Amino acid sequence: MLYFRNDYSEGAHPEILSALCDTNLIKTPGYGHDDYCRRAANRIRELCRAPEAGVHFLFGGTQVNKVAIGAFLRPYEAVIAPDCGHINVHEVGAIEHNGHKILPCSCPDGKLTTDMIEKVLDQNNSEQAVVPRLVFLSNATELGTVYSRAELEALHSLCEDRDLLLYCDGARLGSAITAVGSDLSFPDYARICDAFTIGGTKNGLLFGEALVVTNTALQEGFRYAMKQQGAVLAKGRLLGVQYETVLRDGLYLRLARHANMMADRLRQGLADLGISVLSDSTTNQIFPILAASDAAKLREQCDFEIIEPMNNNRVCIRFVTSWATKPEEVEQLIRILGQL
Repeated sequence: MLYFRNDYSEGAHPEILSALCDTNLIKTPGYGHDDYCRRAANRIRELCRAPEAGVHFLFGGTQVNKVAIGAFLRPYEAVIAPDCGHINVHEVGAIEHNGHKILPCSCPDGKLTTDMIEKVLDQNNSEQAVVPRLVFLSNATELGTVYSRAELEALHSLCEDRDLLLYCDGARLGSAITAVGSDLSFPDYARICDAFTIGGTKNGLLFGEALVVTNTALQEGFRYAMKQQGAVLAKGRLLGVQYETVLRDGLYLRLARHANMMADRLRQGLADLGISVLSDSTTNQIFPILAASDAAKLREQCDFEIIEPMNNNRVCIRFVTSWATKPEEVEQLIRILGQL
């Protein structure tokens, strides 16, 4: 059975697992006050060229989005996000649970534009409405697309002009950075965004997300917000050990690059077979459109997600490659698709 459902089904990359085993019996302070977390945080500041950044390790994507947005906003302030954004469709109202309304924008390719944000601001400009305050984006997006540096800088410029915060969910940041044609790097995110995450769960870690807060106005008291929402792990060193390992010697980007390379080969195979796709993804998520009957047959040999029904008895499905996807698995999937 082939498995292309997601990029977090495997445990951890062997180097990370080995580091956890090697440090297993070492005694450290709890709650992230250990040398592993300290060194990992310093490594992130170094990679981002942001020596004053606040760096916090949390263990899940929904958790970090909920805690960060809840801490950054006043009770009456709202979030502008793509309609397909993770906080809008996959987090069970976690942001609204904190009392912050999400103002979604229709984004056919998953990416926000300045015009979309301006429209939301125009529609929410009285004391009868919530106050748009934070712009949420994902890179890579939920449709596998990637923002360019120019696109992010345009969003940043608008946010500065309109007193908005810019926050990037980087659950698949490695995939975005290593995508073909990408011109963004860690320092770019630190310079452009008020805060962003460096995702680990979907790039070789057992679990873990690193939050980088570069806006100093957002840093004070953030640990209290984490603790209040149950986001300070007692065995915090488990996060530090993993991040220290994956950020050493370029492993983080190597893992993401491998996932993208496997996706690139699969994309080429789909194109050779004449199979259309929903989005122009350049990362490790691919969204083929198949006849519903073919998707049902494929399910007998491959696990994947069905995204949405389409017209003419077709469905859009999702394939995701990971740091652990083998080339022969991709070739086998292409052969199976060719036989449908």
